[in-house]
Amino acid sequence: RVMSRLELVIRAMYSNPPKHGAAIAALILTDPELRADWKVELKGMTDRIKSMRAGLRKAIENSNAPGDWSFITTQIGMFTFTGLSAEQVAEMEKNYHIYMPSNGRISIAG
Repeated sequence: RVMSRLELVIRAMYSNPPKHGAAIAALILTDPELRADWKVELKGMTDRIKSMRAGLRKAIENSNAPGDWSFITTQIGMFTFTGLSAEQVAEMEKNYHIYMPSNGRISIAG
């Protein structure tokens, strides 16, 4: 009985996140000065991710790794799939202590 009560409390906490995050976002997006600052910071972050993607692609291509690595710079967002197999990912972990999910997905954001 105690566990079922706890599960009800926990479910409500996860299903209904606090509203202060929305209040902060509303404040930033409705205040012209704060919104302008946010846009500058957002542009800085997106430019950095693009730069990280370009640097990764260049480093891989400069290492003469076989294959077409253009997908690294044509994809968008903070993550990319490396194209590594689960076996290759395991080898990276074992030999180089580079960790990632077995599907080869990595964070580009740093």
